[in-house]
Amino acid sequence: MTNPLLDFADLPLFDRIKPEHVAPAVDILLADAEAALQTVTAADFPADWNAISKVLDVASERFSRAWGAVGHLNAVADTPELRAAYNEAMPRVTAFWTRLGSDERLYAKYKAIDVATLNAEQRQAHRNAVRNFVLGGAELQGDAKKRFAEIQERQAELSQKFSENALDATDAFSYYAALGELGGVPEDVVSAARAAAEAEAEGKQGYKLTLKMPCYLPVMQFAKSSALRETLYRAYVTRASELGDPAFDNTALINEILALREEEAKLLGYKNFGELSVVPKMAESPEQVIKFLRDLAAKAKPYGERDLADLRVFASEQLGITDPQAWDWSYIGEKLKEARYAFSEQEVKQYFPAPKVMAGLFKIVETLFEVTIRRDSAPTWHPSVEFYRIERAGQKVGQFYLDPSARAAKRGGAWMDDVRARWLRPDDGALQTPVAQLVCNFASGVDGKPPLLTHDDVTTLFHEFGHGLHHMLTQVNERDVSGISGVEWDAVELPSQFMENFCWEWDVLTHMTAHVDTGEPLPRALFDKMTAAKNFQSGLQTLRQIEFSLFDMLLHTEYQAATAQPGGVLALLGKVRAEVAVMPSPPFSRTPNTFSHIFSGGYAAGYYSYKWAEVLSADAYAAFEETVGVDGQPNIETGRRYRQAILEAGGSRSAMESFKAFRGREPQLDALLRHQGMAESQPA
Repeated sequence: MTNPLLDFADLPLFDRIKPEHVAPAVDILLADAEAALQTVTAADFPADWNAISKVLDVASERFSRAWGAVGHLNAVADTPELRAAYNEAMPRVTAFWTRLGSDERLYAKYKAIDVATLNAEQRQAHRNAVRNFVLGGAELQGDAKKRFAEIQERQAELSQKFSENALDATDAFSYYAALGELGGVPEDVVSAARAAAEAEAEGKQGYKLTLKMPCYLPVMQFAKSSALRETLYRAYVTRASELGDPAFDNTALINEILALREEEAKLLGYKNFGELSVVPKMAESPEQVIKFLRDLAAKAKPYGERDLADLRVFASEQLGITDPQAWDWSYIGEKLKEARYAFSEQEVKQYFPAPKVMAGLFKIVETLFEVTIRRDSAPTWHPSVEFYRIERAGQKVGQFYLDPSARAAKRGGAWMDDVRARWLRPDDGALQTPVAQLVCNFASGVDGKPPLLTHDDVTTLFHEFGHGLHHMLTQVNERDVSGISGVEWDAVELPSQFMENFCWEWDVLTHMTAHVDTGEPLPRALFDKMTAAKNFQSGLQTLRQIEFSLFDMLLHTEYQAATAQPGGVLALLGKVRAEVAVMPSPPFSRTPNTFSHIFSGGYAAGYYSYKWAEVLSADAYAAFEETVGVDGQPNIETGRRYRQAILEAGGSRSAMESFKAFRGREPQLDALLRHQGMAESQPA
């Protein structure tokens, strides 16, 4: 066997996959999956769950895993050759999945299955499958069905192009600063910028600044030069728009994506894409979501107004900035935090070397969920990628890759994705254990020191690990509802946001901090300052999330892409900002043009999920607060109940059933408002 994409013996051979392997592998696996589809839809093939699964699911899962490996490399190790191979194969891959999801013969087989012969997991998977056939166009006929397939293929192309433009526009920018411009910028960021300039082919002079988060954010927070902050800010908020390089402009793509989504929804009998989007979610309607967001905005707005007033007064009285601009707010906020709480993010960062943080994360997970995490080996796509296994009582439960560092040709942000799901395989009866990928974009170590994480970075790491635990600790054996599979989109953030809470527990932090130079743990006095500052500007932050969420849902319910005037998307965003935001945004900002969550990341008409799931996660964590031991340690029995009710159940039942199994009742908003310092009726 010479093509690594066709090797399913165990883990993907990431170190051997090359662009030239993509097309031949897709040819073979696509032919296998097509043959399997023809077999199970034949008139004489039994309408039996296990019989169908043994043929079709086995073939389609292999195809999915191989294509998943290609897509993953496209996100974390992009090259022109790989991108070309990916884009060449993508229409065929998309067409197959569209065909599979809309095949009326297969739909008829599933409807004919006797559900009395299925176990509970299979019944849930069967319910989802029948629903997904309808949403996948299986009931469409003739021209409508043909058009539906065309829409799916075109949407896949547009979303991929959107993602490529956002990445390329980010990678294309660089600014070579003189040392005199970098006053206030943290030493490690300055060192990394110098090293980046020297690493250029011709060894550039100066300090190379980029729009990657480990560089961009500290410059915005700490650089004394307003001119430098403005340079980076303008470049950042105009990425992939008509105000930057026209080759990367996403404006036309946005309008076409929205028009296609609208058309898709109407083909399926829905008024708009928002209605279609909520069908498989916890929320019952777009109207319910919009009301939820507006109610939350009403509660948060007084706090946001107070936060902004604080910033304005401090900027004027202490910094001499009487007319703050958009590129000044992060700097003002950081200075106000330092003044009010007598610490800075830079000071905190020294206590969070990445290896120590990982050890602390592993310790809380091992204690709370009664597992062991240890190093493992696997082929990887980059030397900085680590690989681990999770065990319980000596038995492998799951494995995961950790790719922590930002680098060129790697998509920004942080995410968890599945390599394969837990599955009691129908072909050979073997139990396939789950494997996950955890991807972040942290700064690399400089001057021989390990990478240093901000507290926000630590929170991000815990967040993605929460997703990973949901995927890896499942005890469900039916692939389509094991782990994160089959979980409602607006509940899938529950386990991730739940884990973030531990980043604020003293007894957890003591095990994950050691000063990079002295090895001293985080001082209690500094932790107390951090805790006091925890909800610093939480009103503004909440309103920012609501702004994104409401814009997304209104874009997919009220906005008519087909009849919109040029700039219509920005006009809608302006309307949303006028309603819920308190901080002004400059007219040149092009936020939608890099809003990858909704245009290339699966969150279309679903960005509200973050806030929706925060209600669930805060209430779930309240159970741990209610049962914490006298020593400050989380209660193991509560951890066990959470693991069994939420994590192990995966998508085998509704998220509300799982939540009630853990909490004994439906979720309440109180804990979220309390955690974010907005529990009283008005700010003090």
